[in-house]
Amino acid sequence: MRKLFTLLVGITLTVALAACQKPAGDAATADDMSLGSPTAKVTMIEYASVSCPHCARFQNEVFPAFKAKYIDTGQVRYVAREALTGDAAIAAAGFLMARCAGKDKYFQVVDAVYHAQTEMFTGGDPHAVLLNIARSAGMSDTQFESCIKDETALNALNARWEHYVKDDKITGTPTFVINGKVYDKGEMSLAELDTAVAEAKAAGKTAS
Repeated sequence: MRKLFTLLVGITLTVALAACQKPAGDAATADDMSLGSPTAKVTMIEYASVSCPHCARFQNEVFPAFKAKYIDTGQVRYVAREALTGDAAIAAAGFLMARCAGKDKYFQVVDAVYHAQTEMFTGGDPHAVLLNIARSAGMSDTQFESCIKDETALNALNARWEHYVKDDKITGTPTFVINGKVYDKGEMSLAELDTAVAEAKAAGKTAS
């Protein structure tokens, strides 16, 4: 269907997920992309996909205010973990492109993909939309094509996602983990996040 994403469509994911048996991993790793102070006493991990509509709504409508209130002020460290839910091919291409753009542009590119999600899913050409985002981030057409067809990077992305499903027991997106406590009901409002952050602070836990 999306012939320009041929290499990505081959991703196979576990659809039948086990019930949550243990908290999702709350220690940041070298593979994670993060924002905010690494010494913040509260760490929020979000498992999300750039092709997940619920994730896009959270990122577009709630995250900016959360970032300004907590991340930019040093109260919360935010860790993004890449999920391949929704259209896995588009999600993979979006995340691969964001990483190729560089750490300093990663979140800018991810944000652009979220904002372009409706266009891609309502008759637009996903490849063309992503290419335009890549160009805006300073990538050439050749760099973009090489990036989304990088099998080594794709395999690493797929392996991370399989780990999140199998070991962190992620059953849907978005899923949030705040100082080890899992919030897996989907989108959270700013008020709900206020409560979760306050509880984490009150518990006196320092996330890894």
